[in-house]
Amino acid sequence: MARFTFLSTSIEPERALLVGVEWRTNAWPVERSLDELERLAGTAGAEVVGRLTQRLERPVPKSFIGSGKVQELKDLVSRLDVDVVIFDDDLTPAQQSHLEKTIGEPTKIIDRTALILDIFGLHAKTREGRLQVQLAQLQYLLPRLRGMWSHLAKEQTRGGIGSRFGQGESQLEVDRRLIRNRISALRRELKELEKRREVQSKHRVKSDAFRVALAGYTNAGKSTLLNTLTGAGVLSEDKLFATLDPTTRSYVLPGGRSITITDTVGFIQKLPHGLVEAFKSTLSEVRGADLILKVVDVADEDRERHLEAVDRVLEEIGAGERPSLTVYNKADLLDAHELETLRVRMPQAVFFSARTALGLEQLLDRLAAEAAASDRLISAEVPYREGSLMKVVREQGQVLSEEYLEDRMRIVAKVPERIAARLQRYAVE
Repeated sequence: MARFTFLSTSIEPERALLVGVEWRTNAWPVERSLDELERLAGTAGAEVVGRLTQRLERPVPKSFIGSGKVQELKDLVSRLDVDVVIFDDDLTPAQQSHLEKTIGEPTKIIDRTALILDIFGLHAKTREGRLQVQLAQLQYLLPRLRGMWSHLAKEQTRGGIGSRFGQGESQLEVDRRLIRNRISALRRELKELEKRREVQSKHRVKSDAFRVALAGYTNAGKSTLLNTLTGAGVLSEDKLFATLDPTTRSYVLPGGRSITITDTVGFIQKLPHGLVEAFKSTLSEVRGADLILKVVDVADEDRERHLEAVDRVLEEIGAGERPSLTVYNKADLLDAHELETLRVRMPQAVFFSARTALGLEQLLDRLAAEAAASDRLISAEVPYREGSLMKVVREQGQVLSEEYLEDRMRIVAKVPERIAARLQRYAVE
């Protein structure tokens, strides 16, 4: 028999209870939405031990859910020893405060936005990513400060010594001012980083490379696709929001044309507006792309809803009108009959597996076709001193014929409009 009892030093996961509401206007069934919320909770390190749902026409102003459900929630929290209750919809500060008082300490009450902000805080690696997450977190926190100082505000109502100083309100105002100042400082710093990003983006434009941006629902396989094509080595895990920071890599298509491919943050249904605002400089890579590859997990039964969520965010950031190509990833998980049925239904889409490279040839053919779609046919006599221009012509276009003259080269080529403009001074009939 051992003399000592060893205590575990591993961190116990928090026990979470999920709460969802079935609205009449729900785009998603409540159980499917809670399935996704459970995956988000797991990504944040929590263990889901129960669910509670209710059907409502509209939120109850005081408590979001009905009073009977609040009592049911309180009983479940006690019975299941719950550490945190996660609501699938946004709570107002007043609703959150009321629920915290009713359920009682130490159980935390948070909503979907707070959970996503927490995950972003875990996964942001670059300075810009951390600043963007901090900005969104502070904007979320600001209207919720009052409840945090309620214990001091109560002292004022008791009268007597100390009640005349208004310490609760004073501390509240101090904290609000500090947070507003920090928000202003973060915005200034992000503005500077955005200027640098614009310079880098302009440099890529000047390089004349065709720019492709990957956009898609989180965990659709964007990072795996980038790794398969370019060997980028971007973190690729079966977790929601595994990667947040944009990564750009160059790639040479089989015909010899160079393109750049940028992986960006994944999207999700009910993506907090504050996060979209905070990440606008990052998402500018999508707005400035020549082609957006919308990556969809074809094996997910909610794939069409995922695509709708991606389209909504693209509209929100001003990229809804950019040329796009839908790539249904993870095609290796479908049987041959399912795959053929979907191909017939969606002839314009590409079916691909980033894991096995199934459909890689078709994807590259479509990328080459999209890159060449706006090419212009031009005849020119280019002086030999313009070697760098001819290098760009060969990398970004297709030389159909060439003839070497005494001091210049006569070519007929199909090139992007940007390069055609540079060749125009040497154009001939």
